[in-house]
Amino acid sequence: MNPIINLLQQWKLHPVADHFTIALLMVGVLMDLLGSTMARFRWMRYMALTLMIFGAISAAISWETGGWEAHKVHDLLNVDTKALLHHHAELGDWLLWVFLALATWRVLIEYVGFFSLWRGIYLIAAIIAVILLGYQGYMGGQLVYGHGVGTALLTASPTATLSPVQAAPTSLPTVYVPASATATPSAPGAEASPSAIPSETPSPAAGAATPSATPTA
Repeated sequence: MNPIINLLQQWKLHPVADHFTIALLMVGVLMDLLGSTMARFRWMRYMALTLMIFGAISAAISWETGGWEAHKVHDLLNVDTKALLHHHAELGDWLLWVFLALATWRVLIEYVGFFSLWRGIYLIAAIIAVILLGYQGYMGGQLVYGHGVGTALLTASPTATLSPVQAAPTSLPTVYVPASATATPSAPGAEASPSAIPSETPSPAAGAATPSATPTA
């Protein structure tokens, strides 16, 4: 038995059962209302009876599969999400017994003449029950779409945020430069520039005869 239950738990049947439960019970109550106003269409009443019976069975399946899913994710939830899940599950506990009682009541109305006198009270109770069922479905939607319960977003491990890491400064490479290459080149020797001041005329050497204009004998 346990292998079968484990296999069913892997199929995640809770959303499927929920949708069947809501559809069967809401349509069942609607058909009962229409059948009450149009007495000549007795097939509507029989359809409503059938839908209520199968809706109650589907509610039991939804309740059981919901417990499976709750045990899987409970420890992964924060405080607010756990509180919402608790309200959702608690309302589901009550609604299961309510719809089982309504289905039984509906069978008695159809086949036991005395209970047909309470048909109006039954319809009022059934309408209130399906309204609460819709509210429970709304809370289930908040758990899934608002908090990611039962999805990969909840079970996925958070990825580390990559932050740029500055590389440690490294020492600059040392380049050997010869000393001669670093010496400052000396300016070429300054050439003598011509001076604008005239230099002194060299005097004639001593002993040099001064030419005379008087002819010699």
